[in-house]
Amino acid sequence: MILAQSAATSRAYAAKYNDDFDENVDLVGLGVANIFAGLSGTFVVNGSPTKTEMVDGAGGRSQLAQITTGLIVLIVLLFLTSPIQYMPKAVLAAVVFMIGLQLVDIKGLRTIFKVRKDEFVVATLTAATVVLLGVEQGIVLAIVASVIGHLRRSYMTATAVMVPDTNDPGYHSQPVDAEIRTIPGLVVYRFASDLYYVNANRFLEDLNALANSAAPLQWICIDAGAITDVDFTGSLTIKQVQTELAEHDIKLVVADAMTSVKEKLDRYGITALIGEDAYFPTVESSVQAFNTESASQ
Repeated sequence: MILAQSAATSRAYAAKYNDDFDENVDLVGLGVANIFAGLSGTFVVNGSPTKTEMVDGAGGRSQLAQITTGLIVLIVLLFLTSPIQYMPKAVLAAVVFMIGLQLVDIKGLRTIFKVRKDEFVVATLTAATVVLLGVEQGIVLAIVASVIGHLRRSYMTATAVMVPDTNDPGYHSQPVDAEIRTIPGLVVYRFASDLYYVNANRFLEDLNALANSAAPLQWICIDAGAITDVDFTGSLTIKQVQTELAEHDIKLVVADAMTSVKEKLDRYGITALIGEDAYFPTVESSVQAFNTESASQ
């Protein structure tokens, strides 16, 4: 909970002031602080949103503000704990509550509601859970909802057939349709996500539909520019696709694959299956190779 809360606080205030933010550096500092806290028997160190808002509201913009805050806390602990003990807890709760209200970004929620209603639902449910059940439960809900959202987006991966642009020398995307061809005999298929177990079936279904269409097809080129990783299930799917395409006398090639992705395909045995010459640095070079092969036949 401390890690999630501290990272979220750092990220929010860095975004507020367009400041540089390195989550790893913050977490290392938090870890070192907690090591010394444990050795000295003090309270756990945390990036508190309310205390951060107090310093920010007072105009603190540098490390000096943190040092000053620490010195004030030290003075209070040494000399003012006795009179403060008579302060009603309701007063302290009210102070924290009023500071917490300033953390609620109504304008930001309105913007989220306008552009992404699904994310607005997650944000409001998380906030309600924090208020009604507690911070820990709210963080757990946010994590679960985020994972579900990530898996949903991965499953609904954007795919397309790349076709020549009539106005520019490049290509533009068209929704996958079994009859669409990049050029006669060739389909350049773009898969705009990592290929793994969640979306591997989508990959398989699209390529099977293209292979089984009535329009003539000799090559299918996978535009791998957006693929940064292929897991084991994804590799099995590519092998299955290659087998089924071979039955239709269709050649499978890959364009614009990252070096790291190519290395994984080598390890999975896919390169041995489709051949080293099936890799092209760009979509354009794969189209040129197809045209050259077609002209020679």
